Amino acid sequence: MSTNTAITVDTAPRESKNTITRSVCTSVIGQILEWYDFFLYGTAAALVFGKLFFPISTDPLTGTLAAFGGFAVGFIARPIGGILCGHLGDRFGRKFVMTLTLGAMGVATFLMGLMPTYDDIGILAPIGLILLRLVQGLAAGGEWSGSILIISENSPQHKRGRLAAWSPCGAVVGFVLSTGAFMLMQQIAGDQFLNWGWRVPFLFSVVLIAVGVYLRTHMSESHEFAAASKQTSVARAPLIEVLRNHPREVLMVFGLRLGEGGASWIFFAFSIAYGKFLGLSDAFVLGALTFSMVTMIPVALLAGYACDRIGRKPVYMAGSLGIVLFAYPFFQMLDTREPWIIVCALVLANGLILGVLEGAQPALISELLPARLRYSGIGIGREVASVLGGGIAPMIATALLSHYRSSGPIALYLACLGLATVIATWMTPETYPASARQRDRAERRG
Repeated sequence: MSTNTAITVDTAPRESKNTITRSVCTSVIGQILEWYDFFLYGTAAALVFGKLFFPISTDPLTGTLAAFGGFAVGFIARPIGGILCGHLGDRFGRKFVMTLTLGAMGVATFLMGLMPTYDDIGILAPIGLILLRLVQGLAAGGEWSGSILIISENSPQHKRGRLAAWSPCGAVVGFVLSTGAFMLMQQIAGDQFLNWGWRVPFLFSVVLIAVGVYLRTHMSESHEFAAASKQTSVARAPLIEVLRNHPREVLMVFGLRLGEGGASWIFFAFSIAYGKFLGLSDAFVLGALTFSMVTMIPVALLAGYACDRIGRKPVYMAGSLGIVLFAYPFFQMLDTREPWIIVCALVLANGLILGVLEGAQPALISELLPARLRYSGIGIGREVASVLGGGIAPMIATALLSHYRSSGPIALYLACLGLATVIATWMTPETYPASARQRDRAERRG
């Protein structure tokens, strides 16, 4: 089936500013709360889980590798969550699914904070932790797609890039809050951090999630989805239909996500473990990482604005090339152990390169598929890539480091992931071509 209609026609309703503002706020706040929970595991895997739940061998990298294995399990569950949430979202609407994902994520995270360690209950401790991580993965599999759709499906095409870019900014704030919570508890708990201090950020999530669930139960349904449901029948088997009629678009979503997902988790989670390998203090690495993630927000918003001005594809191509070109210099800068050089490396990686990709991705992939099948198509394509690109990336990087004791093979692995996304971007059609931009500018002038 041709995709021309999906990528050139602006079917979003011309909603009021109040409706669009509510959609953006609901999406961003929910993203902050949900990804605060999800990022907690990544930080804890690098700092404490290897010692408390996976005490393997005398090499700390081995325990960290096992902890990142649990990290990957959460990502393996994401395609299942993407399929399930996509099915429900395309059948029953975005609001129902987004409330469900937030609640499931919150319960799993709270229970992590109550988990006994390996010393307390033996093998049941890592098993229980991994099961809870599976629940987190299922919830995360449907969260990102729903959060961008609730914005993009309420926005006119000429503003979709800049508005949808707010959604990943919420995920960044969630990361900053989770990292800040660990840094704060390291200072408060001191020597008791491994005993009880690490649990507090997990337990505190119950308060945040209660707020998020309240907001999402009171939000409105996506207007474009509601309009599409009235014009055509709701798909009874959305996944089958999208794979039958739009397989190329699903593969595009997969490729666009692959390198970005791998880079984001190597720049984020693996950077903490690599810092420990270099002998850097946890406080410094977390602080530098947090600062670099904050700089992502203005870059992502600027990239979203650029998408509306020059199109989605050239902006995303710039970010994809950035992964390939910066893979080797990134690790060389970390290897200097010079604080200001390390901060620059993290800012260039997380703030600039990932900022461009995160800002451009929501509008680009949401416009590849028709509204009635969009949740399923994005869910399966993006979340399978999250496993193969993001979920196993820290584990592969840690294994390469453990074997070679060098960053060279890791940089090569990262560059290959970036090259895959460069190729995918080149093959993806422009979803907001010059003719459509000129049309929208003429309409606004008229």
